[in-house]
Amino acid sequence: MEKLENVTAIAKANVYFDGKVVSHTIYTADGDRKTLGLFLPGDYEFGTGDAEIMDIIDGVCQVRLPGTTEYIEIKAGETFNLPGNSKFGFRCYVPVQYVCSYIPLS
Repeated sequence: MEKLENVTAIAKANVYFDGKVVSHTIYTADGDRKTLGLFLPGDYEFGTGDAEIMDIIDGVCQVRLPGTTEYIEIKAGETFNLPGNSKFGFRCYVPVQYVCSYIPLS
């Protein structure tokens, strides 16, 4: 995913972990919500509200999916899915860029 067209972008950034994780929210023409972001090297734990599809655009990371104890490697061009109302671990040793697509819970 190199280019997103016909979107509305929110100028104010979402900033987490003292600026080590930063994203911007966009809305597609259909009203779908996405975030475009960057993880700087570190070890993080996040929670989800809605279900999420995470597309890794650049870099390599390790993800501990909900309900598991082991980390799996995810590389640029790969995707992982997260259920709503869950927690996951994320760590990286290089900067990682991503696009997160949100799937509202019914």
